[in-house]
Amino acid sequence: MRKVFASIDIGSNFIKLVVGEIFKNRLQILAASQTPSLGIQNGFVVDPQAVLPKLEEAFQKCENILGIKISKVFLSVPSENSEFFLAEGSTTITSEDHTIRNVDIVRAMQASTYNRIDNGREIVSIHPTSYYIDDGENIKNPIGVEASKLTVKCLVATVPRKNAYTLAKCLEQIGVQVVDFTLGAIGDFYEFQKEMMKDNVGVFINMGYSKTEISIFNKGLLTNSKTLDLGAKNIEQDLAYIFKVSAKDARDIKQNLCAAHNRGASASIKKKYTNKNGEEISVSEYEATEVASSRLEEILKIAKKEINHLTKKEIHYIMITGGVSEMTNFSLLLEEVFGRSAKVGTTNELGVRSNIYSTSVGLIKYYEEKLRIRNQDFSIFDEEELKEMCTINKKISFGENSILGKLFGYFFDN
Repeated sequence: MRKVFASIDIGSNFIKLVVGEIFKNRLQILAASQTPSLGIQNGFVVDPQAVLPKLEEAFQKCENILGIKISKVFLSVPSENSEFFLAEGSTTITSEDHTIRNVDIVRAMQASTYNRIDNGREIVSIHPTSYYIDDGENIKNPIGVEASKLTVKCLVATVPRKNAYTLAKCLEQIGVQVVDFTLGAIGDFYEFQKEMMKDNVGVFINMGYSKTEISIFNKGLLTNSKTLDLGAKNIEQDLAYIFKVSAKDARDIKQNLCAAHNRGASASIKKKYTNKNGEEISVSEYEATEVASSRLEEILKIAKKEINHLTKKEIHYIMITGGVSEMTNFSLLLEEVFGRSAKVGTTNELGVRSNIYSTSVGLIKYYEEKLRIRNQDFSIFDEEELKEMCTINKKISFGENSILGKLFGYFFDN
């Protein structure tokens, strides 16, 4: 069975949708779209009627490439007000030969969260950290081991239900089923993970348009996070205030004149604008970069302080991603603030070579790994749809709207 996945990251500035196929253990991008968003603020829906046409546009772009309707997707949800805790659950092994199977691990994980999740919150991540059998013997991999009882300790992450369901309901309204959802930082980790990260504590910082998310990972598991209401939007606000120009012109200055560090910035490269007083002004590359660099340095320094609040463990790596990290000379500023331990991630997959896609691309890798470990097959397209996708001059067929639901549940158990 061909394994095709789709994931979506709905931001305040852009909606990023990626469709990819896992072929010979490698991700091949089939389609991707970057669509300006409306009705979204800090990752939350504030105007559903404005969001819906933009979601439809994002899907239409990819469907035009594929020639088929996309009706299932993995969703990245905001980490705002996320909570993390350790939980423990047990289950009795009921199989005839008393050997532990995947279903036993799932039951123990479910037991670990029983009556522990408030009605207003939703599980977005649950990972086993250790397994114990019978008399308390710690075992690395319990599958196939003979035992009467299995106990699992888990790291659980939850968010307010609104973080996930407001976005999921909008997708449902355009006929797209949310298969599962989790925190975007997990996608970033899977996009840039290296072997050394699996044994150490580190930080991922995603710098977007309206927010910066700081996430702590311990041996590959997300253990804590913090969201700063700071991002590229603040650079535009600074430019608009200092040069007394409109928001539209401030964005143009940011896109065409700003770098993250003033090394190499030219005072002779300029663009002309009309300020709010009706006067014609010239803004140089160097002047604009000074403004942007100052704000970015402030955000990075605030993030650096927050890391110390989020964990007291020694940090072995710091990885930066998000749209802001694509700015010219960003790595130079990053080194000045964090030193050489901090690196800018690089999303290299053909068709999505920009860090704005890191979350969406990484979520595909994350869910593919979880399915592979559980020896389960999944694709957003069935066999007939795959045949249709491979047919020249096919016609897109829109099926009935699906109801909101997580096909795999919390544990890929359905």
